[in-house]
Amino acid sequence: MARNIADLIEHAVDLVPDRTALVCGERSVTYAQLEEQTNRLAHHLAEHGVGPGDHIGVQCQNSIEAVQAMIAAYKLRAVAINVNYRYVENELRYLFDNADLVALVHDRRYTDRVAPVLPEVPGLRHVLVVEDGSDVAVPEGHGVGYDAAVAGGSPERDFEARSGDDTYVLYTGGTTGMPKGVLWRHEDVWRALGGGVDFMSGEPLADEFAQSQAGKGFGLVRMCLSPLIHGAAQWSVLPALFGCGTAVLMPGFDPVTAWRAVERNRVNVITLVGDAMARPLIEAFDDGGYDASSVVAISSHGALFSPAVRERFLAALPNTVLTDAVGSSESGFTGIQLVAKDAEHSGGPRINPGPDVIVIDDDGHAVPPRSGGVGLLGRSGYIPYGYYKDEEKTAALFREVDGKRYVVPGDFARMEPDGSITLLGRGNLCVNTGGEKVFPEEVEGALKSHPDVFDALVIGVPDERLGQRVGALVQPRPGATPDAAALDAHARTQLAGYKVPRSVWLVDEVGRSPNGKPDYQWARDHAASNSPLERDA
Repeated sequence: MARNIADLIEHAVDLVPDRTALVCGERSVTYAQLEEQTNRLAHHLAEHGVGPGDHIGVQCQNSIEAVQAMIAAYKLRAVAINVNYRYVENELRYLFDNADLVALVHDRRYTDRVAPVLPEVPGLRHVLVVEDGSDVAVPEGHGVGYDAAVAGGSPERDFEARSGDDTYVLYTGGTTGMPKGVLWRHEDVWRALGGGVDFMSGEPLADEFAQSQAGKGFGLVRMCLSPLIHGAAQWSVLPALFGCGTAVLMPGFDPVTAWRAVERNRVNVITLVGDAMARPLIEAFDDGGYDASSVVAISSHGALFSPAVRERFLAALPNTVLTDAVGSSESGFTGIQLVAKDAEHSGGPRINPGPDVIVIDDDGHAVPPRSGGVGLLGRSGYIPYGYYKDEEKTAALFREVDGKRYVVPGDFARMEPDGSITLLGRGNLCVNTGGEKVFPEEVEGALKSHPDVFDALVIGVPDERLGQRVGALVQPRPGATPDAAALDAHARTQLAGYKVPRSVWLVDEVGRSPNGKPDYQWARDHAASNSPLERDA
């Protein structure tokens, strides 16, 4: 036995084989069915040469098959590689090669993108095609049908012993550039993201059986609204399975369908990514009158609730706890913020840090607690050990402070007088305007509280006098056309003058990735090629 993702799921299988493990749309599987199908798939992959340490790409929209493919990899001590299903041929060519894939599981709908790339990646020797209802032609010899592969494999759990030292990889593109693989030990990522350390108390669980034993009598039903190609979604689903719960997946994000699934499955916990999902979700709830009495908590991962959206949720669902869970692919879980009605807005999420979280000043020392000092957030303890095949980026990711190694992904934070930490934003996204630092999330929250604004994205725009000025791409609500002067006046009620956007672009839709994170390259390209609505300096 080991503190290993596959072992943790098998502990739940052994305790509650007849409980529903996964739901996706109208389909579901019990823990026993999940076990049998993942065993069969793992044996099929092994018969085709996949073994410990090999990399298996998973290029699927949310589905039961996508989860099974990940678990099957871990059963073999292989590594599941998340492949962004929005990637086109050039990006797939890079990722397949960079990740050293030997096998690929992909939805049929992506065959036209995958097929031209395969001849250029000779190490990728086995392909499984998941039927998804599409009619895309699959070339002769392209791969094996997923269902046939599962049907032909052995259902037995007869794999070699695994280890907490086995490797978990999460490819993250961040907001710009080609994706890079973050390397974790299974035990460390379980501790950091999977509930192996209690998120509220910061106390490590006693052993690998604690989660399954705690969920044996009653397992929570958790709905994951974001796509499994991102870490926030994976680490919503996997802990649900570790704890004998039921994970409800959405094939694609649709707020009306989501609320119907909440009613049908009596969902207890909803996880989503920021306002891109939260705003349409609460608006659909207000319009539809759905039964959300089973929901006890809603948590945002990877992006924050804006103040305006937060207040709408708390007004509509007063008995539901809202949280902003803060972390990243590189750092794991950093802290959690309970979102309260009419809470003071301090410029970012305010978290209660664990004993392994510090703020590092410009001289490389820890900022004293309660000092009000600002610096880069650092985390030690259960952390990754680098980037795959990138020694330079790995070296830049870590710092030693007072003899201890910290992962420092680039987020700025402030030590507050009450002992909490306010997260200010990613340093490479910070706008330096006339020597003043402006963190985009604070400005976006102010803009999105305007009644005519549906979404907003803030960037730095080159400025001859200031170096950079604050720019905003604003998506109006349907039928609304807010002007720059109105947005300026509204923002000034919440922000210092230097933080207020000097350039505003109205857009049909703010560019975001499938999990709701902002697409800053899209924003910069749009700003460079379109004229803004200027306000007076």
